[in-house]
Amino acid sequence: MADKICVISLGCPKNTVDSDNLTRKLIGNGFLYLNTPEDADILLINTCGFIEAAKKESIEEILKLAAIKKGPKKLIVFGCLAKRYKDEILKAIPEIDAIFGVGEDEKIVEYCERLKESEGLASGPHSGGFAEENESPRRQRVKGSKEINKNIGPSTPSLTYSPINLFTHSPIHPFSSYAYLKISEGCNKRCSYCVIPSIRGKYKSINPDEILKEAERAVKSGAKELILVGQDTACYGKDLNGYNISKLLKDICSLSGDFWIRLLYAYPASISESLLKVIAEEDKICKYLDIPFQHSEDRILKLMKRGGTRKGYLNLIRKIRDTIPDIALRTTFIIDFPSETEKEFNSLLDFIDEARFDRLGVFKYSQEEGTPAAKLKGQISDIIKDRRVNEIMKHQAHISLDENKKLIGRQFKALIDEITNGIAIGRLYSHAPEIDGVVIIEAGSKGQRVKGSNTGSFVTVKITTAFEYDLKGIIA
Repeated sequence: MADKICVISLGCPKNTVDSDNLTRKLIGNGFLYLNTPEDADILLINTCGFIEAAKKESIEEILKLAAIKKGPKKLIVFGCLAKRYKDEILKAIPEIDAIFGVGEDEKIVEYCERLKESEGLASGPHSGGFAEENESPRRQRVKGSKEINKNIGPSTPSLTYSPINLFTHSPIHPFSSYAYLKISEGCNKRCSYCVIPSIRGKYKSINPDEILKEAERAVKSGAKELILVGQDTACYGKDLNGYNISKLLKDICSLSGDFWIRLLYAYPASISESLLKVIAEEDKICKYLDIPFQHSEDRILKLMKRGGTRKGYLNLIRKIRDTIPDIALRTTFIIDFPSETEKEFNSLLDFIDEARFDRLGVFKYSQEEGTPAAKLKGQISDIIKDRRVNEIMKHQAHISLDENKKLIGRQFKALIDEITNGIAIGRLYSHAPEIDGVVIIEAGSKGQRVKGSNTGSFVTVKITTAFEYDLKGIIA
């Protein structure tokens, strides 16, 4: 019986949530989840098609799974890349048995049920998300990613994100100290460089009752940090007749349990006074905001169709820090947007100096077909892009180190994610998992040590050493 599944999730935390939801549905239908793809009957991979680096990683991971297909083992591909390049992927990788887009969980479950009942269903004609019948994979070699990428959009530069860029998850874990909660789907912003609206559709807030139910489930399962994600979390509720992100945060705070709440992906123009007020007042909410400014210069922002200005952004940053003095601010920038001049890049560096972000990530502009920005003149060479990426990250590293040094001698609440040989890896309120730094926690001055039972618990840590992205401390 084909009832053992393995789900691999690529891309952003929003994809992770989608993979988690699908996996739970399959488990609820009697499937057995395995972490090892070699032992599974059905391999499912949730792909990312946001930018070139994400597309490349998705293709490489699909090829890895295709290479281990043996006998009746089936390979199902779904998600953003699958929706964007369905026909090209099927043609390039005949080992794929079925392909689906986004939001097609029920079709995927139905297909897997058919596989389980028939103990290995052959791929049939393309219908409702099912793959077209391909030439037998046994008679075709697995192509290399470079060859396949020629057919999956233009060859464009990748992304650089500090300290990590893309996530690879097996979504079901025996224990995790944090959980992602997706609060919306799609986007209405239509930034000139972005393909997300064409893949995931218009912005739609997820029903708050469903979010609260999922938050409660995560806390009962042991999660100590709930991370709210969406294309624009600050915009949540604009389609819900008066219910907004501030009310959602308060409702989550009212749930019983000892946990943190973290907000990622807050679009600058959507940040309201009420949102800042609830972050400042609620103890359960991390004093942390992830705000993707993307650039600082008015001309570039206009070309990006972001709707912001340098002056407006600096005023927003000052307002946030006035309202929440200890706020940790994270942002991302897209550099080397078409026609970006050296002067504009240097002005961006000046903006970073003035804003002094606690965390900063950098994307190289990716020329995505079908977007208005892809048609702009003045595309920038890889040599210039590489130099600017290195320059901006070195610039931020000095700021990060200076800001981290200010924490030495202070005590903070830390969430323990991992413990090995009495040394713990944890995070402060200023550290989002996987994209920010960590705090390495050692024995205290009186010999206190973090025991294994403290994994997933909060402890008080005194910071002793600062690095560019990480911290070191002792149990206080």
